[in-house]
Amino acid sequence: MLVLSAILASRFIGMALFPFADTTEPRYAEIARLMVETGDWITPWFEPGVPFWGKPPLSFWAQAASIQLFGLSEFVIRLPSWIATVGIVYLTWHFALLLWGKTVARWSALVFSSMALTYISAGAVMTDAFLALGTTLALVSLGLTLNGKSTAWGFLFFVGVAIGLLAKGPLTLVLIGVPIGTWLVMTRTAPAKLGRLPWLWGCTFTALVVLPWYVLAEWKTPGFIDYFIVGEHVRRFLDPGWAGDLYGTAHLQPKGMIWVFWIWASFPWGLIAISCLAVSWFRGKGKDSMRALRDPRLLFVFLATMGPLLFFTPAGNTLWTYALPSLPFTAILIAYWLTRLDLARFSKFYYPLAGAVPVLMTVFVLLGTQGVYTLKTEKQLVLEYEKLADHDSSPLLYLNDLPFSARYYSRGAAQEITSEELSATKANPHYATYFVAIPKQSSQESVVTWLREANTELLNRRYRLVSFNPNIHRQELSKNDQ
Repeated sequence: MLVLSAILASRFIGMALFPFADTTEPRYAEIARLMVETGDWITPWFEPGVPFWGKPPLSFWAQAASIQLFGLSEFVIRLPSWIATVGIVYLTWHFALLLWGKTVARWSALVFSSMALTYISAGAVMTDAFLALGTTLALVSLGLTLNGKSTAWGFLFFVGVAIGLLAKGPLTLVLIGVPIGTWLVMTRTAPAKLGRLPWLWGCTFTALVVLPWYVLAEWKTPGFIDYFIVGEHVRRFLDPGWAGDLYGTAHLQPKGMIWVFWIWASFPWGLIAISCLAVSWFRGKGKDSMRALRDPRLLFVFLATMGPLLFFTPAGNTLWTYALPSLPFTAILIAYWLTRLDLARFSKFYYPLAGAVPVLMTVFVLLGTQGVYTLKTEKQLVLEYEKLADHDSSPLLYLNDLPFSARYYSRGAAQEITSEELSATKANPHYATYFVAIPKQSSQESVVTWLREANTELLNRRYRLVSFNPNIHRQELSKNDQ
């Protein structure tokens, strides 16, 4: 418990110190900030006037509520993901406890919490922790219900479904349904056994919780259903070159890449488990592992692990975060295997392994915040602009492209400017001083000419913050004319 608490608490360091780096975190953080600013809790807004149809609002609701309760900061907006992850850790522990006892339960919680993706997503502004909370709650609830546990778990199955539908959408039904259906077939269990779930009350609850938002979202911004249901849930995964993403770029990956992502996501435990399994097969003991799957409980956990990975195998548009719903059950499998070994003999290796990701991530955070390497964030540049600007200054202007982190840290005040508009500031100035962030690699002749008369205020990883006084420019032109 001390090690587990240390792992979870250590995530606070990065949550508090690490700035939002482009692109995912500041994009979602700005959506949550706009939700609070506008008071619109139905439609998440990508930017003023542009609705965000890419995700349902549960994570944004949680982040916006956190802002309202505690104020605006990186730590506050990341806190809901950490709470969701603690909920998954508890479910992982509780499920293993009721199936195989305290030792498996403790190792399950420890292994899951110290996996790379678990640790990172616990302190990141993303939707994935909420999806994983929903799928884990649903599958754990069903597993416990089928094993004769309290009927309350049967109702919690539908709570998990509702969480997933409001966190990620219909994908939740697939991630839950694939392992359940496969388990019924492989164990030759009659579907009627699922009758232990309170289907009438559960479906009614799910519909009452979920459907109103979907209806209101389509009514308020027509086109949402077509984009989100068809585009995000069908075209995104079947079309590797899908160009319909309104808010980013398609993540083209080779088919089957989800298995590589799983190894990264479960680091270091998944890699160790695969290595040991390979050695076991090489020594002729692989059949023992297959026989163990005759236990319906272990088979259920195995299929819950494999479900998301098998579903995303043929997809050509994947991210490593898609492996997260698999990790709680991966951790239980690894813990089950660990307890079959001589723990006293190998325990000196387990705790260093559990600390590997937290230690590496904490060092990474501290080095980044101390300036040892440059981060892809506009926080420092925005703060420098706010220090230099006065009431006669322009808004912070970004040439040709406005990064998400600049939107968030400027509270939506930063603006995008074209090279033509930049050149026009010499002849038709609207402000006493212009502050412009110019890409460091910009080679446009008009921009280079403009930069000759500007003062460099700050350099970061991607941009040069410059100030330009059009009045001084005009005075110099007047002197040249004389």
